[in-house]
Amino acid sequence: MRFRAFSPKQRQVLTWWCDPAVRDREALICDGAVRSGKTMCMGLSFFCWATRTFQGQAFGLCGKTVTGLRRNLLGALLPVLRQLGFQWEEKVSKNLLTVRFGGRENTFYLFGGKDEGSAALIQGVTLAGVLLDEVALMPRSFVEQACARCSVEGSRLWFSCNPEGPEHWFYKEWIQKREEHNALYLHFTMEDNPALSPRVIRRYTRNFSGTFYRRFVLGEWAAAEGRVYDFFDEGYVKPVPQGEMERWCVSCDYGTVNPASFGLWGLRDGVWYRVAEYYYDSRREGRQKTDGEYAADLERLAAGRTISRVVVDPSAASFIELLRRQGWRVEKANNDVLAGIRTTAELLRQGKLVICAPCADAIREFSLYCWDERAAGDRVQKLHDHAMDDIRYFAATVAAGNERTFFGGLCVERGRF
Repeated sequence: MRFRAFSPKQRQVLTWWCDPAVRDREALICDGAVRSGKTMCMGLSFFCWATRTFQGQAFGLCGKTVTGLRRNLLGALLPVLRQLGFQWEEKVSKNLLTVRFGGRENTFYLFGGKDEGSAALIQGVTLAGVLLDEVALMPRSFVEQACARCSVEGSRLWFSCNPEGPEHWFYKEWIQKREEHNALYLHFTMEDNPALSPRVIRRYTRNFSGTFYRRFVLGEWAAAEGRVYDFFDEGYVKPVPQGEMERWCVSCDYGTVNPASFGLWGLRDGVWYRVAEYYYDSRREGRQKTDGEYAADLERLAAGRTISRVVVDPSAASFIELLRRQGWRVEKANNDVLAGIRTTAELLRQGKLVICAPCADAIREFSLYCWDERAAGDRVQKLHDHAMDDIRYFAATVAAGNERTFFGGLCVERGRF
């Protein structure tokens, strides 16, 4: 990778720790739009600062997961460090990176802060500094434990994130109180990334709307409000394609008292089409169904097609076990709600996920699925969300990985046991 130029904001990130005007700050916070150039510059600056300032010390590199940290930060950063003359050695099994430059050597530990239990992973270590990439996606307990480990004289804290809601704890405790924390705060827009052309910026502008437009394009800590998929209209509904599909999958949101929703998906030329659906509302019908009856309904929806995967609500343990015994290849769905909504919205707007006309209940729910504006954080109303859940499961677990979007994911070939 070669850098043609750095923007003024990026240069601030690269030099703040040696700039007489701000070098007494104890933390750096960078937030703002997606693709605004903050992550790479922060990582490069962090390694340069650590190497220039310390010898034989330990540092923390934190992401929501270690896999995501390697992909989003280290995958691009380590080759750049090598070009600059750094030498590094990674022990993947120990999540450990040793970096050398100019006769100095320091150790960098990789941590994932995905849930409340993650705080235990970082306890006990003494650090000279920590970088938390996408800090707004980490639990407060993990972030505070990471900060508490930085007890070496001269240690500093480095934070980067895209905005969430205005009630988010990091926004209220760190950004709004940055002076109390003696932190330098830098807000990024896409214009702060010289690597982005006007055409690419326009594409990102088209791919987001509503709350996510305000957060990821404008870089605002905006409250979620209105319809979740506010861009979705009849223009996104297409006829069922004629001819053969390359692969078939089914997604399931299981319900007994609540409605159950299954979607039949076909892949053609890199696009997943939801060509048919099954939707059963026990309250409306006056009778609950058993796991066996739902399994028979799934078989009818498949209609003799070779189904490569059945992606199921992970809480439906007995239904999953029954399907596996019957020979279906079943995978528990990725159930990260907010990340799944973002993935679904991105794939819909890219035309990689298409809802076909026969899916009447899914189309109906798209017009009714709303954010819960009374909730303290980002939550969707638990109404009209059953087809929305099965679509989200499919997008996050199958379509995103198959299309190799930046949301990641895993694609597994179909078959039966």
